[in-house]
Amino acid sequence: MGSMIPSGDQVLLRHGDHRAVVVEVGGGLRSYALGDWEVLDGYAESEQCSGGRGQALLPWPNRVRDGRYAFGGTEHQLALTEPERHNALHGLARWVSWTVAARGPAHATLRHVLHPQQGWPFALELLVAYDLSGEGLRVTTTATNLGDEPCPYGAGWHPYLSVATERIDDARLRAPGRLRAETDGQAIPVGDPLPVDGTRYDFRTPRAIGGVRLDTAY
Repeated sequence: MGSMIPSGDQVLLRHGDHRAVVVEVGGGLRSYALGDWEVLDGYAESEQCSGGRGQALLPWPNRVRDGRYAFGGTEHQLALTEPERHNALHGLARWVSWTVAARGPAHATLRHVLHPQQGWPFALELLVAYDLSGEGLRVTTTATNLGDEPCPYGAGWHPYLSVATERIDDARLRAPGRLRAETDGQAIPVGDPLPVDGTRYDFRTPRAIGGVRLDTAY
Protein backbone atom coordinates (compact mmCIF):
# COMPACT_ATOMS: atom_id res chain seq x y z
CA MET A 1 0.00 0.00 0.00
CA GLY A 2 1.43 3.39 -1.01
CA SER A 3 1.63 6.30 1.38
CA MET A 4 -1.11 8.91 1.21
CA ILE A 5 -0.24 12.38 -0.06
CA PRO A 6 -1.24 14.78 2.76
CA SER A 7 -2.88 17.29 0.39
CA GLY A 8 -4.70 14.61 -1.62
CA ASP A 9 -4.94 14.49 -5.39
CA GLN A 10 -2.61 16.84 -7.26
CA VAL A 11 -3.70 18.78 -10.36
CA LEU A 12 -0.82 20.09 -12.47
CA LEU A 13 -1.51 23.09 -14.71
CA ARG A 14 0.86 24.39 -17.41
CA HIS A 15 0.93 27.30 -19.83
CA GLY A 16 4.27 28.08 -21.46
CA ASP A 17 6.76 28.65 -18.64
CA HIS A 18 3.97 28.92 -16.07
CA ARG A 19 3.09 25.92 -13.93
CA ALA A 20 0.87 25.52 -10.88
CA VAL A 21 -0.30 22.66 -8.69
CA VAL A 22 -3.72 22.76 -7.05
CA VAL A 23 -4.81 20.16 -4.55
CA GLU A 24 -7.82 18.19 -3.36
CA VAL A 25 -7.51 19.18 0.30
CA GLY A 26 -9.03 22.63 0.72
CA GLY A 27 -9.08 23.21 -3.04
CA GLY A 28 -5.84 25.08 -2.41
CA LEU A 29 -2.82 26.21 -4.39
CA ARG A 30 0.27 24.21 -3.42
CA SER A 31 2.75 25.82 -5.79
CA TYR A 32 3.08 28.33 -8.62
CA ALA A 33 6.25 28.95 -10.61
CA LEU A 34 7.34 30.88 -13.67
CA GLY A 35 10.38 29.18 -15.16
CA ASP A 36 12.94 28.81 -12.36
CA TRP A 37 11.21 31.41 -10.18
CA GLU A 38 9.06 29.93 -7.41
CA VAL A 39 6.51 32.70 -7.07
CA LEU A 40 5.01 31.20 -3.92
CA ASP A 41 6.55 29.89 -0.74
CA GLY A 42 4.49 26.75 -1.02
CA TYR A 43 4.99 23.24 0.32
CA ALA A 44 6.16 19.89 -1.00
CA GLU A 45 3.88 17.10 -2.19
CA SER A 46 5.03 15.02 0.79
CA GLU A 47 4.14 17.74 3.31
CA GLN A 48 0.93 18.84 4.98
CA CYS A 49 0.00 22.45 4.30
CA SER A 50 1.32 24.68 7.09
CA GLY A 51 0.37 28.21 8.04
CA GLY A 52 -2.54 28.31 5.60
CA ARG A 53 -0.26 28.34 2.53
CA GLY A 54 -2.39 28.79 -0.58
CA GLN A 55 -5.65 27.97 1.19
CA ALA A 56 -9.10 29.33 0.38
CA LEU A 57 -10.66 30.98 3.44
CA LEU A 58 -14.36 30.20 3.07
CA PRO A 59 -17.06 31.00 4.11
CA TRP A 60 -15.24 33.55 6.22
CA PRO A 61 -11.65 34.81 6.43
CA ASN A 62 -9.81 35.87 9.56
CA ARG A 63 -11.25 35.15 12.98
CA VAL A 64 -14.63 34.86 14.71
CA ARG A 65 -14.11 35.90 18.32
CA ASP A 66 -14.82 33.00 20.70
CA GLY A 67 -16.48 31.26 17.72
CA ARG A 68 -19.71 33.13 18.44
CA TYR A 69 -21.73 35.19 16.00
CA ALA A 70 -25.33 36.29 15.48
CA PHE A 71 -27.17 36.14 12.17
CA GLY A 72 -30.86 36.60 11.45
CA GLY A 73 -31.58 37.04 15.14
CA THR A 74 -30.00 33.69 16.09
CA GLU A 75 -26.81 33.10 18.05
CA HIS A 76 -24.42 30.48 16.71
CA GLN A 77 -21.39 28.74 18.23
CA LEU A 78 -18.59 27.50 15.95
CA ALA A 79 -15.83 25.07 16.88
CA LEU A 80 -12.69 26.83 18.10
CA THR A 81 -10.12 26.00 15.43
CA GLU A 82 -7.57 28.43 16.88
CA PRO A 83 -7.84 27.33 20.51
CA GLU A 84 -4.77 29.24 21.70
CA ARG A 85 -6.60 32.48 20.86
CA HIS A 86 -10.11 31.13 21.43
CA ASN A 87 -11.23 31.83 17.86
CA ALA A 88 -12.88 30.10 14.93
CA LEU A 89 -10.27 30.63 12.22
CA HIS A 90 -10.48 31.01 8.42
CA GLY A 91 -13.71 29.20 7.66
CA LEU A 92 -14.72 25.58 7.17
CA ALA A 93 -13.26 24.55 3.81
CA ARG A 94 -9.49 24.37 4.43
CA TRP A 95 -9.22 20.69 5.39
CA VAL A 96 -12.08 19.07 3.48
CA SER A 97 -11.89 17.28 0.14
CA TRP A 98 -12.80 19.16 -3.02
CA THR A 99 -13.61 17.55 -6.35
CA VAL A 100 -12.38 18.54 -9.80
CA ALA A 101 -15.45 19.86 -11.63
CA ALA A 102 -13.60 20.86 -14.83
CA ARG A 103 -10.06 20.43 -16.05
CA GLY A 104 -7.81 21.31 -18.97
CA PRO A 105 -4.06 21.69 -19.52
CA ALA A 106 -4.05 25.22 -18.06
CA HIS A 107 -7.37 25.30 -16.21
CA ALA A 108 -9.06 23.55 -13.30
CA THR A 109 -12.24 24.25 -11.38
CA LEU A 110 -12.58 22.66 -7.94
CA ARG A 111 -15.93 22.26 -6.19
CA HIS A 112 -17.11 21.66 -2.65
CA VAL A 113 -20.60 21.65 -1.15
CA LEU A 114 -20.52 23.00 2.38
CA HIS A 115 -23.39 21.27 4.15
CA PRO A 116 -25.12 22.53 7.32
CA GLN A 117 -23.22 21.63 10.47
CA GLN A 118 -22.83 22.66 14.08
CA GLY A 119 -22.57 26.43 14.26
CA TRP A 120 -23.18 26.78 10.49
CA PRO A 121 -26.80 25.83 9.60
CA PHE A 122 -26.44 26.88 5.95
CA ALA A 123 -25.57 25.27 2.62
CA LEU A 124 -23.18 26.69 0.03
CA GLU A 125 -21.79 25.46 -3.25
CA LEU A 126 -18.20 26.67 -3.53
CA LEU A 127 -16.24 26.81 -6.79
CA VAL A 128 -12.62 27.87 -7.20
CA ALA A 129 -11.34 28.24 -10.78
CA TYR A 130 -7.63 28.40 -11.57
CA ASP A 131 -6.56 29.72 -14.98
CA LEU A 132 -3.01 30.02 -16.27
CA SER A 133 -2.20 32.31 -19.20
CA GLY A 134 0.68 34.37 -20.50
CA GLU A 135 -0.37 37.04 -18.00
CA GLY A 136 -0.01 34.71 -15.03
CA LEU A 137 -2.44 32.96 -12.71
CA ARG A 138 -6.04 34.04 -12.23
CA VAL A 139 -8.11 32.58 -9.37
CA THR A 140 -11.89 33.07 -9.33
CA THR A 141 -14.08 32.14 -6.38
CA THR A 142 -17.86 31.63 -6.69
CA ALA A 143 -20.30 30.83 -3.90
CA THR A 144 -23.97 29.92 -4.37
CA ASN A 145 -26.46 29.79 -1.51
CA LEU A 146 -28.24 26.42 -1.79
CA GLY A 147 -30.70 27.18 0.98
CA ASP A 148 -33.98 29.08 1.10
CA GLU A 149 -32.81 31.70 3.58
CA PRO A 150 -29.98 34.28 3.50
CA CYS A 151 -26.64 33.14 4.87
CA PRO A 152 -23.53 35.03 5.97
CA TYR A 153 -20.54 34.81 3.65
CA GLY A 154 -17.01 36.11 3.33
CA ALA A 155 -13.98 35.04 1.29
CA GLY A 156 -10.24 35.40 1.51
CA TRP A 157 -7.02 33.84 0.23
CA HIS A 158 -3.75 32.97 1.89
CA PRO A 159 -0.90 32.86 -0.67
CA TYR A 160 2.61 33.12 0.74
CA LEU A 161 4.66 35.09 -1.78
CA SER A 162 8.36 34.27 -2.08
CA VAL A 163 11.11 36.87 -2.43
CA ALA A 164 13.57 34.10 -3.39
CA THR A 165 15.80 34.64 -0.36
CA GLU A 166 16.13 32.70 2.87
CA ARG A 167 15.09 35.74 4.94
CA ILE A 168 12.97 38.78 4.12
CA ASP A 169 15.01 41.30 6.14
CA ASP A 170 16.68 42.84 3.09
CA ALA A 171 13.57 42.72 0.90
CA ARG A 172 12.17 46.15 0.03
CA LEU A 173 8.44 46.52 0.68
CA ARG A 174 5.97 49.07 -0.56
CA ALA A 175 2.53 49.10 1.06
CA PRO A 176 0.44 52.14 0.06
CA GLY A 177 -1.96 52.00 3.01
CA ARG A 178 -2.32 55.20 5.05
CA LEU A 179 -4.13 53.46 7.90
CA ARG A 180 -3.70 50.14 9.66
CA ALA A 181 -6.03 48.04 11.76
CA GLU A 182 -4.94 47.64 15.36
CA THR A 183 -5.56 44.16 16.77
CA ASP A 184 -6.08 42.79 20.26
CA GLY A 185 -4.73 39.66 21.94
CA GLN A 186 -7.01 37.49 19.82
CA ALA A 187 -5.58 39.04 16.63
CA ILE A 188 -8.94 40.65 15.85
CA PRO A 189 -9.18 44.30 14.71
CA VAL A 190 -10.46 46.69 17.37
CA GLY A 191 -11.27 50.38 17.36
CA ASP A 192 -10.76 52.82 14.52
CA PRO A 193 -7.91 52.39 12.02
CA LEU A 194 -4.71 54.16 13.02
CA PRO A 195 -2.50 56.39 10.82
CA VAL A 196 0.84 54.85 9.86
CA ASP A 197 2.64 58.21 9.82
CA GLY A 198 5.80 58.11 11.88
CA THR A 199 5.41 54.42 12.83
CA ARG A 200 7.26 51.26 11.90
CA TYR A 201 4.23 50.26 9.81
CA ASP A 202 4.73 53.05 7.25
CA PHE A 203 5.90 51.46 3.99
CA ARG A 204 4.38 53.96 1.58
CA THR A 205 7.93 54.69 0.44
CA PRO A 206 9.74 51.43 -0.35
CA ARG A 207 12.22 50.37 2.32
CA ALA A 208 13.79 47.23 3.71
CA ILE A 209 11.56 45.21 6.03
CA GLY A 210 14.38 44.64 8.49
CA GLY A 211 13.17 43.47 11.90
CA VAL A 212 9.61 44.76 11.58
CA ARG A 213 7.03 42.04 12.30
CA LEU A 214 3.99 42.42 10.06
CA ASP A 215 0.69 40.61 10.53
CA THR A 216 -1.05 43.79 9.57
CA ALA A 217 -4.19 44.84 7.70
CA TYR A 218 -3.84 48.19 5.89
